[in-house]
Amino acid sequence: MNRRDVLRIVGGSSLVGLAGCTGLFETRSAQAPPLPENRPNAVYYPTHYEGMKMPGVKEQGGYRCALTYSYAHRFWLMKPNGITKVEIQPEDSIHLMPVVWETQTGIIPPDINPQLTVTQNGESIDQFAPWPMLSQPMGFHFGDNAQLQGDGTYTVEVSIGGPSTRRTGSLAENQGNASFEFEFEFSESTLNEISYTDIPDDKEGTKGAVDLMDMEMLPDSQVPTPDALPGNVRGSEKSGDAKFVVTVLEDASRFGGDEEQKYLAVSPRTPYNRTMLPMMSLSATLQRDGTSEFDGILQATIDPELRYHYGTTVADVQTGDELTITVDSPPQTARHEGYETAFVDMPDVQVTL
Repeated sequence: MNRRDVLRIVGGSSLVGLAGCTGLFETRSAQAPPLPENRPNAVYYPTHYEGMKMPGVKEQGGYRCALTYSYAHRFWLMKPNGITKVEIQPEDSIHLMPVVWETQTGIIPPDINPQLTVTQNGESIDQFAPWPMLSQPMGFHFGDNAQLQGDGTYTVEVSIGGPSTRRTGSLAENQGNASFEFEFEFSESTLNEISYTDIPDDKEGTKGAVDLMDMEMLPDSQVPTPDALPGNVRGSEKSGDAKFVVTVLEDASRFGGDEEQKYLAVSPRTPYNRTMLPMMSLSATLQRDGTSEFDGILQATIDPELRYHYGTTVADVQTGDELTITVDSPPQTARHEGYETAFVDMPDVQVTL
């Protein structure tokens, strides 16, 4: 049984004594400060934020992959019974994050489910599937705390599977299934060179967010501003502190419809940083003069122009139509500090088009 299986079984309870390693590192994150009191049910400034190291970038099969790492982190998982906190364990050495993006567009797909294998001198050290995560400075990424055996040279293999989310346009032919191998020299002294920034006491726990970090050579996971979205933007509203922007494209042919139909697209994003919000289940009703014109699901889709969004084809959209968006399940991503209280309770969104 691997560490991820154990975590699924115990639901984030203490894993001390369940893993085979003893504590090798005593980093600043291992002594993470207490969480702010009275955190809002919204995005808030965390107690601190951290930088990262990037051992390298590889390319294969229409994708690029960067291997990055930082201090081990506490984070929260979305569970059927609510949010579950995952504490830093003594055996956790680093937070390992493979960043995979589509070479042509720079889009970071949230559905390729990377698998990581860490070896040293041919011996298996750790093997796991990192969680899809939301972080204020990092945006959307895959990551998990990993266990190393002290200073030394490690080999990390990152393999990705085929996509599970509909792709349109030029992305339709990119079917994933690639692997990337990295060799990097790790030392605790290099880890401790990574920046660690405290948020002032009077600011932490208040509504807001730290900026996305400037990641050289790496794309970000932002969705377009409303002005940059294709089509005719018809409105926006908030739910659970997420912003939902609605746009209508006149030609639905690249989305499975025909050129006479319209494509109704909903683009959710975090406030402040416009990070995409994937892995939601959305449905919608479109009413005109009290009559239902559409009632069904909004399909998660990755498009070169709309990027990650949820949409459907409809016969027509007219001025004054009433669109009700229902969040059947909120984003099923893990969250770093500052996001764990947002995007959980998400009431219906109503937009007059």
